[in-house]
This record gives sequence, structure tokens and C-alpha cells, in this order.
Amino acid sequence: MKTSLKKVVKETSYGMMMQCMSRMLAHPLCVISMRWMVQFVGWEAKYSGVLSSIGKLFKEEGLLGFVGLIPHLLGDVVFLWGCNLLAHFISAYLVDDSFHQALAVRSHTKGLMGIAVSMLTYPFLLVDDFLAVNNCGLQPGLPCYSLVFKSWIHCWKYLSMQGQLFRGSTLLFRWVSSGSCFVLE
Repeated sequence: MKTSLKKVVKETSYGMMMQCMSRMLAHPLCVISMRWMVQFVGWEAKYSGVLSSIGKLFKEEGLLGFVGLIPHLLGDVVFLWGCNLLAHFISAYLVDDSFHQALAVRSHTKGLMGIAVSMLTYPFLLVDDFLAVNNCGLQPGLPCYSLVFKSWIHCWKYLSMQGQLFRGSTLLFRWVSSGSCFVLE
């Protein structure tokens, strides 16, 4: 079923508000979960329970401890608008009603656009993950193993210069840049 652009914009705007509110509420939990994973990798025991971890994070780092919210919100907004607008334009202008499978194509368009757009918004999530453990007191986030980033833009520029903005974005292929060198001890 075709929908008007006005309806798509209205629904996407509402979805964007809901997504942003839920992201802001859940972001502290995302930061804590990322740090728990990093502390597991480094065999450390800095964080234990959910509430005590959030309290410790806020006490030690303040609101800056929850850094990474901006790139994640930007990624969510770009994903939502990109996915919905692309799906609308493809369904409205590229799929002909005379085509006998038009309804099936329209029903799968949004899902396929989600896959395509998520590949483009992946760097926002990667930067958010980097910032969640950046200089947090856990071994993998310390300056000897990782740079200390001043902002999410600094992190983005660094990863971009290293050719690492899409690292980990696919299960089937690995991104390898010739400029990076990692030392194993």
C-alpha cells in the first residue's frame, strides 16, 4: 500500500523522537555493558552491579562518563530517516503497480533499506563504542593501548585516517588498513 510523503515524514518524526528518548535513557546501560565486556577481556573487576556501576561512573567521571551519546543519536537519526525515506521513494516511484509482485516488493523494501543504511551508519556506533571505554581506567582503554580522544569528532577523524571506520562492520569480510600496526605481548 502506497503512503504519502507527508505521512512518512510525520511517522518518521514521531519515531525519531521516541528513538532519541529511549537512546538517552538507555545510553548509561550501554556504556556500562561495554565497560563490563572490556573488563572481562582485561581480567579486571572495576564494575560489579548495574546501579553501583552507574553510580561509580557518574562519581568518577560525571556526565562525561556517558560520552558517545551524540554519535549514537546521530547514527540513529540518519538510519531512521534514510531507511524510511528510501523505502518510501522506492515503493512510490520505482515499483510499478502493474507488476504482479508489487505488494511483496513493497513489504520487503523497508527491511532491505535497513540493511543498506545500517552499513552506512555503522561508523557512528563504532565511535560510540570507542568512546565508552576511552580512558576509563580499564586496561584496554588506557593510553598505552588506545589514544585518548578529546571528542567524538576527534575519534571519528582518527579512525578515518587509519582506515578503520568500518572495522567489525561485517561478518564475512575483514577491513585491513596498511597503516595500522598492533603489537601482541
